[in-house]
Amino acid sequence: MTAEAPAGHWLELAVSCDGEAVEPVSELFASHGFNQGVAIEEAFTQDPDGDNFAVDPTRPVLVRTFLSATDVAPETIEEIRQALWHLGRLRSIGDLEVTERTEEDWANAWKEHYSVHRVGRRVLVKAPWHDYDPAPNEIIVELDPGMAFGTGLHPSTQLAMIGIEDQLKPGDRVLDVGTGSGVLATAAALLGASAVYGVDIEPVAVRSARENAVRNGVGAVVHIEQGSVGDGQGEYDLVVANIIARILIELASSLARAVRPGGTLILGGIIDTKEAAVRDAFDGVGLTLVRREESEEWVSLVLRRPA
Repeated sequence: MTAEAPAGHWLELAVSCDGEAVEPVSELFASHGFNQGVAIEEAFTQDPDGDNFAVDPTRPVLVRTFLSATDVAPETIEEIRQALWHLGRLRSIGDLEVTERTEEDWANAWKEHYSVHRVGRRVLVKAPWHDYDPAPNEIIVELDPGMAFGTGLHPSTQLAMIGIEDQLKPGDRVLDVGTGSGVLATAAALLGASAVYGVDIEPVAVRSARENAVRNGVGAVVHIEQGSVGDGQGEYDLVVANIIARILIELASSLARAVRPGGTLILGGIIDTKEAAVRDAFDGVGLTLVRREESEEWVSLVLRRPA
């Protein structure tokens, strides 16, 4: 039977070490840590847009464990420190860091910081646990992101939303590629689209997007499926793809085919250093740039397919 975690105060023990020392340090921490729990954090490299994630074996690994402050004896910490010193004679191991932590209800505390925020010029996103009276011209999307990506706080999402506000005409058919939490798909329906189709490769995103569409009363207009563009969806008046640059480039041909002649494609999620490559890819499939927007390091492109 697994013991219940004691409430109150904890001691976090953390040490940096080289890769070959991770196993003995983890065994030492597990012999003292609560429920034998150990967290291992490897250093990594990553592009600014989150792409090309890779573990960096040349940098130290951080190993952590937690002890109940009310149960640990003072001499225990010194025993662990001495054991690490002996291990450090053989491997590269840094100094032990001991930090007091106070237990909080993290599952609910973050909700205080996610209330109501403006995503586009007219669209605001509201958490279900907050009340808000919209102005006459405001569109409210009530969103519970759950585990799916897309709260509307990221600049790339805000740029894509502005693009939808400016380009969407009442009655348009819309495709949202990489829908995430469904915030863009739901907003498109509330802005007057006759039908919105969203696709995502992640099952948790599909479930979250469907729930959010129903939550906002557009479950009959928004249709979310697991998959990607090119899976037989047909052509649309407006296509939105707010995903990283590498995937946009890979999907360029499929995204172009999904736009009806004379229709519009909105691209988001482009870090500025990769804009040129994205523009080259979509020039190559015959789409014309009609507008460019930028916020911080992020770029949004509005493209048109010739009529």
